[in-house]
Amino acid sequence: MLNEEICKTRDRLNKSIENNLDYSIIYKISVELDMLIAKFYNEQLKKEAVAK
Repeated sequence: MLNEEICKTRDRLNKSIENNLDYSIIYKISVELDMLIAKFYNEQLKKEAVAK
């Protein structure tokens, strides 16, 4: 589920760059993607901690 959201956001970011959208829009999407990736890794770390 989170993987899908990351992929969709990455696609939005790539398209915004390809279409030369305003830098503020590209930056906003980039920050959103970074937050999703951080959330993904935090969840992975929690799963590993529980497994130990």
